Amino acid sequence: MKLLEPIKVGNITLKNRVMFSPLTTGYEGKNGSITSQSIAFYERLAKGGASYIVVGDVSPINGFSPTPKLFDDSQIDDFKKLCDAVHKYDAKISAQIFYPEYDCEAINNILATGDIKAVREKLHHDMNHFVNEVSEEALDEIINKMCACAVRAQKAGVDIIQIHGDRLVGSLCSTILNKRTDKFGGSLENRTRFALKLVKSLKKALPDMALDYKFSVVTPERGKGGINLDEAPLFAKMLEEAGVDMLHVAQANHTGNMADTIPPMGIQPYGFFVDIAKTIKESVNIPVSTVGRILNPKMAESILQGNKVDIIGLGRILLADPDWVNKTIENRIEDIRECISCNKGCTDNIQNRKFLSCVLNAENGYEEIRKIAKANKEKIVVVVGGGPAGLEASRVLSLKGHKVILFDKNTFLGGQLNLACIPPRKNELKRAIKFLTHSVINSNVELRLGKKVSQDDILTLKPDAVIVAVGANNAKPSIKGIDNLNVCDSWKILNDEQQAFGNIAIIGGGMVGCEVAEYLCEQGNRVSIIELGDTIGKGESNTILPTLMDNFKKHNVRIHTGNKLIEITKNSVICNRNDEELEIPCDYVIMAVGAKPNEFEINRLVDANIKVIKVGDCKERALDIENAIKTGYDAANEI
Repeated sequence: MKLLEPIKVGNITLKNRVMFSPLTTGYEGKNGSITSQSIAFYERLAKGGASYIVVGDVSPINGFSPTPKLFDDSQIDDFKKLCDAVHKYDAKISAQIFYPEYDCEAINNILATGDIKAVREKLHHDMNHFVNEVSEEALDEIINKMCACAVRAQKAGVDIIQIHGDRLVGSLCSTILNKRTDKFGGSLENRTRFALKLVKSLKKALPDMALDYKFSVVTPERGKGGINLDEAPLFAKMLEEAGVDMLHVAQANHTGNMADTIPPMGIQPYGFFVDIAKTIKESVNIPVSTVGRILNPKMAESILQGNKVDIIGLGRILLADPDWVNKTIENRIEDIRECISCNKGCTDNIQNRKFLSCVLNAENGYEEIRKIAKANKEKIVVVVGGGPAGLEASRVLSLKGHKVILFDKNTFLGGQLNLACIPPRKNELKRAIKFLTHSVINSNVELRLGKKVSQDDILTLKPDAVIVAVGANNAKPSIKGIDNLNVCDSWKILNDEQQAFGNIAIIGGGMVGCEVAEYLCEQGNRVSIIELGDTIGKGESNTILPTLMDNFKKHNVRIHTGNKLIEITKNSVICNRNDEELEIPCDYVIMAVGAKPNEFEINRLVDANIKVIKVGDCKERALDIENAIKTGYDAANEI
């Protein structure tokens, strides 16, 4: 496979053509220091086979942004530990050096006074105007700081420096953001002057260092901070002539919507930036990489064989399965846990000031504490329920060497995931079902499907432990009219067990309620959402919400927040809002007010001194797929 062939970047040889694209991780300490969590994460990527790993957003200044910082010599040692960990597996590591599009020193001074409101105001101002207000002298000083940061990175053992071509660098290149009238604004030559000067300064400071450039492209549909698509080929040539050894072509940002650069399921096509990268590759003689919804090795190989790029960038893909490369080498492509592009554990976590993780991979972000080791003694373990929690538990138990017997009342596996993949754009969840079922079917797990198991059935097997993963059911509140013929269950609507048409009122504006609303409005129905809280879409990814709300607007979905359901009649629902009654006409009412855990009797199992662990939605309260995977993993790993 071309994917597994080596390639040279400057004077560096990469052992294969898979790079981990830069991502903000949130693993660093509050002061931007490299922590043991950071090292464990990047080391795991290297162990999994990636040849080129980029540490994203390395700051050359003491800014308040929660990213790795390398502005002082005292920080070199921690970076060296990181480099050494990655080098153990013959992988190369890069520091992506960036400078933010705001006046860090001024904001730090305001922050020191404790005036958070003033910080926000200054930040808001700078995000729109700093690119046009920063002086030439300040720009020169920024270049000096970025070069000093690169020198420290080289001392730490970094193999490649990547310039972040978005943020301040991209803002200066942009025709949208850059309104300057001096030598840094106007023409292409002027707008790219800072970027090219930075490249030349880095080459002078580090003549033997390979230099990568994150080449952020503004397309007609998306992005602000980068080079325009029509100017991109010429700018690429200018960067090559200035000394850049590689271009990492990606979507420009600065739109306020992370879905533009890290698109969730169903928002943008697979490989959405490949053709743009191809136009850049055709204009230069240095390696070109790209990133963006390239899921599996077959997809990656076809891109390489089509001569569209030279290196494949993977971000979220390697969070889901860091062994992506090794499994490809071992011809175990079917064993790869493919990313579902949900953005919940990764992008949403970073936006919510949490650290990077993956809802499908319980170990991601927890590499130090979550590891599967063979059990000292084989045990018999019964798993009740074949949804995501039960499947993940069975997978881990099998890897530990236990004898596993999995029961499910259905004749198929996947549980609620089979419903979750039905709404618009959610069909990519099928990849989670595929991985979990494949993992269990191709292990030593004994499947007993179509069987509603009892305590007696379990006791006859004499198990050492039982994991209960029986899921949840759609909640049915005690409301007058709840048993009317026009009242439907949201889960049964998605599963086509029940049908609704015409004027439809959906009770509950959480994620399920919104999914059902979108599913039905796209069929031509008139939909209203009644929600007790003040917002809808709680639990949905921040990157999906804009598309969801646009769809609701397109289909004239009526949203009634702050309304408590009082009664359901044969042709309406009656609500209360601030002690005022509101009657909403409808033909059908669909309940989507949450889920409650399913019950499973365990008293006789406990009496028999059998260890019983509940996981997933049946444990305390119904949550989501991340909870299902993590509780299933942890319960199994304890046995």
